[in-house]
Amino acid sequence: MRPYLDLVQSILTSGSWQENRTGIRTLSLPGAMMRFDLQNDGFPAVTTKKLAFKSVVGELVGFLRATRSAADFRALGCKVWDQNANENAEWLANPYREGPDDLGAVYGVQWRQWPAYKLLDTSRSAQIDDAQKHGFRVVSTVVDAGREKVLLYKAVDQLRDCLDTIIKNPGSRRILFHGWNPAELDAIALPACHLLYQFLPNAATKEISLCLYIRSNDVGLGTPFNLAEGAALLHLVGRLTGYKPRWFSYFIGDAHIYENHLAMLKEQLEREPYPAPRFVISDRVPDYAVTRKYEPQWLELIEPSDFSLEDYVHHAPLTAPMAV
Repeated sequence: MRPYLDLVQSILTSGSWQENRTGIRTLSLPGAMMRFDLQNDGFPAVTTKKLAFKSVVGELVGFLRATRSAADFRALGCKVWDQNANENAEWLANPYREGPDDLGAVYGVQWRQWPAYKLLDTSRSAQIDDAQKHGFRVVSTVVDAGREKVLLYKAVDQLRDCLDTIIKNPGSRRILFHGWNPAELDAIALPACHLLYQFLPNAATKEISLCLYIRSNDVGLGTPFNLAEGAALLHLVGRLTGYKPRWFSYFIGDAHIYENHLAMLKEQLEREPYPAPRFVISDRVPDYAVTRKYEPQWLELIEPSDFSLEDYVHHAPLTAPMAV
């Protein structure tokens, strides 16, 4: 995890102080990047403190199941959404909030159930037929600008589409999904931070890589969590499609350290990192490279207990408050 510590040091050296919505100022650096070779360098779990691995994989499983409730995340072993659901004053007053623990259509809903609409002129029968062939259904007829139109809808499973394309057309450079839905930003507890994932399979080497773009990253608490979660997702996708995870590239728009996290991070800089652990997926999860049977339903069947770290040696835990 030397790239992570180098990023911390870069922010401390070159970052600038900024105010933000939380009221706790940050030392911020625009345009940061880390890259990990998962085959040769191991799994990117921070070792200069203890990684909350159970919470990481609990959140990932919640995303894969399109969870929108903090209670569901808690049941999976992840409590990081509690404050955003129940202690964020702006969200508590939001008319779209549906009671305690509701988060709105956060990450996993967009990943697995992106709400897609088409508004087509009723005279465009070929367009309407084509949309219906691709899973859209007519939900209503409306008058728009004096013309009669049909409104069609479907929920897009972006992640499943990625896996399907890896299997059918691995040379595509369009294997990606994202969580930034402008139509829903006013109706969610927290707009997506890690918002764009692009998978890059190589059919010749049978390796698969991932580029992840994060618009805003709390380097003290969020970055170690998101690194592990992204790498775990890449391992799972590789398992279900028959590819070995290779490069994990991690881009940050606004990389920042909260002022009340400085002591925690400076302590980590004084600690010597341990060797990276090995990420293990349970044998019960089918390996396409072995079975040659495509079983994408495991995106929903996977459990947090199906993921584990072997030989994970770390320094003592460190804690800091999360800014909401």
